[in-house]
Amino acid sequence: MKYAELDGTRVETENGQDKLLAALYTHAAGRILLKPFTGAGFSKAVGWFMNQPVSARLIASAIQEYRIDMTRYEETVYRTYNEFFTRRLCKEARQTTFDPDWLISPSDGKVSVYPITEKGRFRIKNTPYTMRRLLRDSGLAKRYEGGFLFVIRLTVDDYHRYCYPADGAKTGNRKVDGYFHTVNPVANDYYPIYKENTREYTCIRSEEFGDVLQMEVGAMCVGRIVNYEGKGKAVKGKEKGRFEFGGSTILVAVQKGRVQVREDLLKNTKDGYETRIRMGDKLGIKASEDFLKNG
Repeated sequence: MKYAELDGTRVETENGQDKLLAALYTHAAGRILLKPFTGAGFSKAVGWFMNQPVSARLIASAIQEYRIDMTRYEETVYRTYNEFFTRRLCKEARQTTFDPDWLISPSDGKVSVYPITEKGRFRIKNTPYTMRRLLRDSGLAKRYEGGFLFVIRLTVDDYHRYCYPADGAKTGNRKVDGYFHTVNPVANDYYPIYKENTREYTCIRSEEFGDVLQMEVGAMCVGRIVNYEGKGKAVKGKEKGRFEFGGSTILVAVQKGRVQVREDLLKNTKDGYETRIRMGDKLGIKASEDFLKNG
């Protein structure tokens, strides 16, 4: 796993889970063994267990293993592991006001950013995708040709509630059924996970950034993507929803010429590094007239 901190520090690490997934996904026999675990039934079963009182016994070991600072979260008694997994931050733990010209990260995670070609294509690692296949909507996909796609990958230790990245009028939530592959980068070398996995998206019509697409992608053991609101108004920084147990990813797509993406995110992605980011951190800024002329 290769990632960079916002201060420029770069880290390469590999844990036991990374090694196991690499062993399974890089061998044909392993991928056959994985098949029962990528269906909705397995993830729903795990989700059911994580909502049972007995699952609370896993909480203490998870806090220790992932070195989670619980002083940053609301003090409460967690009756199940899922209550712990979807824990709320204290109000003081995160920024609540944002520069109007900032497009913010809707979640914690490790972010990469990819250009979308004029034909609506992009590559994540070595896997090609198209916006049309991702969205299953040719007309909507065309809006993002020449723009950028942010991929924000959450892991178990991240905060699993997410917010709106921009102000604006939003559409309803469109669900695309699919599988539940892990979102660990190793899986992307063998499966086009972002066009196979279950996902849900909405479009925010923003005065500052044009049409911003926000998509939540389920993953192995994510029993549910929970969005609170349908069609209406999006408020930057307001909680939009949550993931229940498991890893997951949020994608944010922006139109051509509307957002000036942070240079460090672009450079880190080009060098093969994700960038660790927190909900509310800046992904980019409203494109200026000078940027549109010269960028």
